Amino acid sequence: MKLAKTKADIAFDVCNYTLISILLLMVIYPLYFVIMASVTDPDLIYSGKLFFFPDQLTFDGYQRLLSEASIWVGFRNSVVYTVLGTAINVVLTVSAGYALSRTDLVGRNVFMFIIVFTMFFGGGLIPTYLLVKDLGLLNTVWAMVIPNAVSVFNVIITRTFFQSNIPGEVLESAMLDGCTNMKFFFKIAIPLALPIVAVMVLFYAVGHWNSYFQALIYLKNNSMQPLQVILRNILIMNEGSDLQDMIDGSQEQQKRMELMKYSIIIVSSLPVLVLYPFLQRYFVKGALVGSLKG
Repeated sequence: MKLAKTKADIAFDVCNYTLISILLLMVIYPLYFVIMASVTDPDLIYSGKLFFFPDQLTFDGYQRLLSEASIWVGFRNSVVYTVLGTAINVVLTVSAGYALSRTDLVGRNVFMFIIVFTMFFGGGLIPTYLLVKDLGLLNTVWAMVIPNAVSVFNVIITRTFFQSNIPGEVLESAMLDGCTNMKFFFKIAIPLALPIVAVMVLFYAVGHWNSYFQALIYLKNNSMQPLQVILRNILIMNEGSDLQDMIDGSQEQQKRMELMKYSIIIVSSLPVLVLYPFLQRYFVKGALVGSLKG
């Protein structure tokens, strides 16, 4: 039997829904505004007339942006770096997290101490660059995926997830049935760990897709630059030409530049926005269980 809500319950629900609606609006509207601004005449934006839907649609920003051949090269490179890097990241992170969660692993605490130690003390940029150079990774795909192949924070989250969701009794029962460690890992542990695997895929994929600093340091060949660096270069070049045109008295270039700024935001963010809904159902469960329990 459902109990009737009291006035205090109703007031509490109203406050909750009001607060959630305000927070949702604060999150959604800036993204919506950027999308609308990317197809709106800049004059309407400057005059403050753009609120919900533009009066005059223009796709000049997207046309100019996508007409750049380097955009497609950078997009291809970013996809390669993201897919390859995420695969390496997830394999190493999940394997390390599972191994460190096993109580029968000899020296587990020592390994964990060494891994956590790297969170607080690093070699720095110059020693890391020299190491990458000595390994012959400069101007190669591996320079984008090997140096940061494992995140210690993600290893800790993954280890905690395995400790919380796969009791030792399950392994003992499997061993009695003749299951080996490798078979247990692939047949039992991994299927039960799909939520945390999805979280790791999202974390690492977003990191690789947004990465540009490594490319600036390790890649000198323009044909290997990821999308973020290409977009940065286009923005810088247009700002330079925009300044010259302003000196010459031209305003059209400034308008096109504003359109391109918003278009660049959408183009660079779209793949992540598309990926997230497919992993959303795993994200909350995996992130919360992996970070709060254990």
